[in-house]
Amino acid sequence: MTALFALATSLLWGLADFGGGLLTRRMPALTVVVASQAVAVVVLGAVVIATGGWSEAGPQLWYAVAAGAVGPVAMLCFYKALALGPMGVVSPLGSLGVVVPVSVGLLIGDRPGLLQFAGIGVAIAGVVLAGGPELRGAPVQRRSVLLTLVAAFGFGSVMALIAEAFSSTLTGLFLALFVQRVTNVVVGGGALYVSVKRGGRALPEDGGGMRVVWAALPALAFVGLADVAANGTYSIAAQLGPVTVAAVLANLYPVVTALAARGVLKERLRAVQAAGAGLALVGTVLLATG
Repeated sequence: MTALFALATSLLWGLADFGGGLLTRRMPALTVVVASQAVAVVVLGAVVIATGGWSEAGPQLWYAVAAGAVGPVAMLCFYKALALGPMGVVSPLGSLGVVVPVSVGLLIGDRPGLLQFAGIGVAIAGVVLAGGPELRGAPVQRRSVLLTLVAAFGFGSVMALIAEAFSSTLTGLFLALFVQRVTNVVVGGGALYVSVKRGGRALPEDGGGMRVVWAALPALAFVGLADVAANGTYSIAAQLGPVTVAAVLANLYPVVTALAARGVLKERLRAVQAAGAGLALVGTVLLATG
């Protein structure tokens, strides 16, 4: 079950990243972050009220607050990087954040078996290879790489924090995700306000203004809700099994993003990227059977 929920996380994060990357090519990245997370807040708020989730409130929610504060920074950096560089390169680099939850898992006592250790190494190598190198393809700007590495550390920190943020009940999970998203919107909204005050923009420059945002609302909702669902399935995976295994399997999402970019945007996958995707799948099998 750990493998199943972690792989579901990969699928959801991969599709959310692809959607977020597309949206940031049409509107400011901060607007995408705030709008997509605001939709998630509304939906999760209704779920928490309907399920009586407030009864699960406790000190562990501070982990959700911390995850919510880090999340917008990571998402902003990542979406900007996706808009600057090829998705098939940026997304795999973003998965290097897996080092954070894997390290935490080992520190708290996770001891994967020999096959699982081998799977972790193979999967991480595959994810990195799936990103390139793109020496003769579209250039990856230095700024894009730097933004991606900052995002990777942030994503890894969110994974480590959210795994500790809820009790063992489903209502507790909904409450933790709601608190995380409220914090996302508060932090991201504050950053957007400051950006506008300093001369930045909150709406697209092409003259469409709010019409563009409203037209993109279904896509924004998908990105926000897919990201929420991914956090939820990852939390369950981390509760059911070793964090080290859950984190590595969940971080296979760049393969999904790269394939989506190949199918929709016609971004070319080089032989090394295809080999990387194959290694990632081999690593998944080792982790699931180890």
